[in-house]
Amino acid sequence: MENDQWLINGSPKGRALETSDFKRHTMVLPALAEGEVLVKVEMLSFDPSQKGQMENVGYAAETEFGQVMNATGVGEVIESTVDRLPIGTKVMGPLGWQRYAVMPAQKLDLITGDAPIAAHLGPLGGTGLTAYFGLFRVGRPIAGDTVLVSGAAGATGSIVGQLAKLAGCRVVGIAGGAEKCAWLVNELGFDEAIDYKNDRVKAAIRAACPGGVNVFFDNVGGTILNDALACIALNARVVICGGISRYEQAVLPAGPANYFNLVFQRSTMSGFLVTDYASEFPAARARLADWLEQGQLLYKEDVQSGFEQIPATLKRVFDGANFGKQLLTL
Repeated sequence: MENDQWLINGSPKGRALETSDFKRHTMVLPALAEGEVLVKVEMLSFDPSQKGQMENVGYAAETEFGQVMNATGVGEVIESTVDRLPIGTKVMGPLGWQRYAVMPAQKLDLITGDAPIAAHLGPLGGTGLTAYFGLFRVGRPIAGDTVLVSGAAGATGSIVGQLAKLAGCRVVGIAGGAEKCAWLVNELGFDEAIDYKNDRVKAAIRAACPGGVNVFFDNVGGTILNDALACIALNARVVICGGISRYEQAVLPAGPANYFNLVFQRSTMSGFLVTDYASEFPAARARLADWLEQGQLLYKEDVQSGFEQIPATLKRVFDGANFGKQLLTL
């Protein structure tokens, strides 16, 4: 059986992604070894961290030209040597940009429950887990706190804000454009939203958070991080999750000028990796699934379609074209 793949063909470090960074390739699938399964890929997840993997920066395993582009996906087992994963089983794992994936069974998670398949790549997958552990373990919100979220209309930020509301907090989101800000307030229950494209962000934060920001969950970095640091309350917790503002810069930006406010306000700024909490994933997924089932946790998907559209779909994550969790069905 032949397999279509997209291979890494360039390093976009310090620049925007280009179509030429990927090369389409066809190969013949090998026979399964003991302990392997063959998965027909049905849906792929797209995240900012994928560009970092291509650049070989940060914490992810290094990539090289000619390898299949990494991606988490869901699919169906169509051939198996493993009793735990019989033919017809739905699974999630690092399937990559390809139509079929030969995978060791231990790298795959069995999909169970009544939630839609796509939810396992969003609120029940890495997105939801990142929001859950970043907020509750690093941000440590207390009922009555004011929680500020940047990238709030994104897949992670939108979950963070809703979790903070469930924890009894006042929540303010920063997003780009009136449509996204209206969605945060009118559908997700954020108390206020700041449109960074049209508002003066620092002044808007001060107006929306008159008592200061107790928890800032940052997905953006850059000037928005600097503005938020100017508005933190006493003993604030700043959670560094992502920095999409810097992902296409050739040189890392200077550190935030307002960082010394951490001293004045006796506050902390911490980064984290969701993988540090892997042993607790099942319990966290169970709580997230309960909130989903009860309608207390909502999510939005931006679903593209077609194998040939895979590279362009990743670019949507960086140019702001997507609204919600970026996915693609094959």
